[in-house]
Amino acid sequence: MLGVFSSSIMSPPDELVAAGCRTPSPKITADALVKRFLETNSSAVSMQIGDHAQFAYSHHNESALQPRSFAVKDEIFCLFEGALDNLGSLKQQYGLAKSANEVILVIEAYKALRDRAPYPPNHVVGHLSGSFAFVVFDKSTSTLFVASDQFGKVPLYWGITADGYVAFANNAELLKGACGKSLASFPQGCFFSTAIGELRSYENPKNKITAVPAKEEEIWGATFKVTWEFIRCM
Repeated sequence: MLGVFSSSIMSPPDELVAAGCRTPSPKITADALVKRFLETNSSAVSMQIGDHAQFAYSHHNESALQPRSFAVKDEIFCLFEGALDNLGSLKQQYGLAKSANEVILVIEAYKALRDRAPYPPNHVVGHLSGSFAFVVFDKSTSTLFVASDQFGKVPLYWGITADGYVAFANNAELLKGACGKSLASFPQGCFFSTAIGELRSYENPKNKITAVPAKEEEIWGATFKVTWEFIRCM
């Protein structure tokens, strides 16, 4: 799966911008990245969302245990990969039909986050149990919401294209060829929301997330990690 967003939706992470400047390498534009995805994934589907966002996905080489799905409802677009262990109880919590799947559940969870303030985003994602990565784009508010499960069972990566778009994908090689060293693994157990404007851990929302510059030989430009602060007892 692939989602690309212009700087009018999301500002590129400073750490990835710095990594790309520190070790320059070839990049391509967001449109070229989407074209490459369509050319290398059979039966792929892409969609332009307004002027500043694009989604693309395919069921090619999909895992039976971690299927990919896409849905749109009330101008909320969602790409989801994985499976939720507690889907049944969550459908009851959000009042959904028995036939609702994970991607519909995530859209409804996002709507609850958006419309039922104050509703902490870490609670929304923290209630999801299983293997997952998803990208939600709310066209009505130009809000982006991205998350990965706490154990990184479903890989998710983000990078910056030649024209400054931020790209999210489940394929590191795809982004490596498009974003150069402006590339990193999206940290497990974390979410990014443009409504908040930063990356956060949903397990430990008070802990800061830092980016450690990667070594030259690594494909990453940086590694994002949750910092731990220990209180010394006297």
